[in-house]
Amino acid sequence: MKIVAIAGSIVGSKTRTAIDYTLRIVREKYPDAEITLLDLAEYKVVFSDGRNYMEYEGDTKVVTETIMAADAIIIGTPTFQASIPATLKNIFDLLPVNAFRDKVVSMIVTAGTTRHYLMVEQQLKPILAYMKAHIVPTYVFIEEKDFHRKEIINDDVLFRMERLVEDTVLLVEAYTGIRKAKDTEYDF
Repeated sequence: MKIVAIAGSIVGSKTRTAIDYTLRIVREKYPDAEITLLDLAEYKVVFSDGRNYMEYEGDTKVVTETIMAADAIIIGTPTFQASIPATLKNIFDLLPVNAFRDKVVSMIVTAGTTRHYLMVEQQLKPILAYMKAHIVPTYVFIEEKDFHRKEIINDDVLFRMERLVEDTVLLVEAYTGIRKAKDTEYDF
């Protein structure tokens, strides 16, 4: 199983901290999973200009092809101005409309206040649904108060991260089984 985690911002540390915690859980519980971290702060990704994702070069090609090869994607995103950061939106723009077909996508969101949870419901989930993702219904929402010195100090957040990882892997396994059963219906 290929799991790609995206730290969807080029600034700040909270989203990366949350993704790092989540990937530790994945490694502990699912040591056979092939895990890739795409921290957008570490890549030079060009702005989308409408080309097919395979026509880009350099970091842009690496990022888009890594996402397209994944079975599961864990998106970590901060909330900026009650919205997703432009760096993450650009990734969505670089990918084809059906980029997330047959992929399970889960989300971890960091924000300064509880009021920003609506960003996930009104912006991120609709984009993922439009791109044909199998969306893990629950997500982990982490507030400023849950962090202290680049550490997550809220045990409930850690518990929810464990559950998110389990739900993500279970959904990948379930959809893989469904696709295999559907494929056996055909004689060719």
